[in-house]
Amino acid sequence: MTPRTPEGPDARFHDDLVGLDPDDPEARAFAKHLDRIERSGPSFTVEGALDGIADFAESSNRIGGHYRAMAVLVVLLILLGVVVSVWDTISRFLGW
Repeated sequence: MTPRTPEGPDARFHDDLVGLDPDDPEARAFAKHLDRIERSGPSFTVEGALDGIADFAESSNRIGGHYRAMAVLVVLLILLGVVVSVWDTISRFLGW
């Protein structure tokens, strides 16, 4: 019987990161980073789009400085576009 290797970032220490300490926070962060890079789910489905948004939100929470400001600016511009389109739709509906 062969022992099962764990899945996810913990499997990296058995496959790719042999010799690194699995309890080291930097090594664990690198293993999670490698998993995020190699994950390629379908982006044309609702679930894939939501995963992409979740990845963007997690990444923008980890960064700081002007990169975080740019992420906030992107989100605000998206929300502005949604508000303008909803306002246009409501005004056309009420004008009809």
